[in-house]
Amino acid sequence: MSTRLMVAGICILCAIGCARVRVEAPKEAFKVDISMRLDVYQHVSKDIDSIENIVSGATQKPAKPDIKSSLNIFVSQAYAQEGLGADVEQAALRRRDRRPQLAVYESKGIVGENASGLVEIRAAAGADAQALVSAENSDRMIIYTAVAQKNGTSVTEVQKLYAKRLHSDAPAGTPLEVDGVWTVK
Repeated sequence: MSTRLMVAGICILCAIGCARVRVEAPKEAFKVDISMRLDVYQHVSKDIDSIENIVSGATQKPAKPDIKSSLNIFVSQAYAQEGLGADVEQAALRRRDRRPQLAVYESKGIVGENASGLVEIRAAAGADAQALVSAENSDRMIIYTAVAQKNGTSVTEVQKLYAKRLHSDAPAGTPLEVDGVWTVK
């Protein structure tokens, strides 16, 4: 009798109706926006180091790769294949040629490094110092723009990172702008 009741119950459920499942494709294609941000600052810092090695005339030993995942193998190779271009190299070489005279002006406090990675005249200076500052800032902007384009970041972010490096490399006596306040190194 219990099997008859169970069969009767199933028949009644089927007659009344079961839940209907309808599967259909969406009218528009799925859009998946996956943004993967690699550590841009790490790549920008490497570019800054290689450019400043040209400017200072230092030689750099290639660093051993710090591989933490298989993705890093492909990413580091991808960045290694992208150069910054001849215009950046020429700008770095011009900066190298200007470096001794700029260091003299910086150590005397005539020229300072601002928070945007540019040089500013901070004391009375002649036309030669003004021309030097103008040429230096022009070449720095060529470099900053190229590094930003290569790494997919803003010029402002590159300038902030570059300013930190330039502040640490500045000779004693150089006026430095940090957080809007000028101090002497």
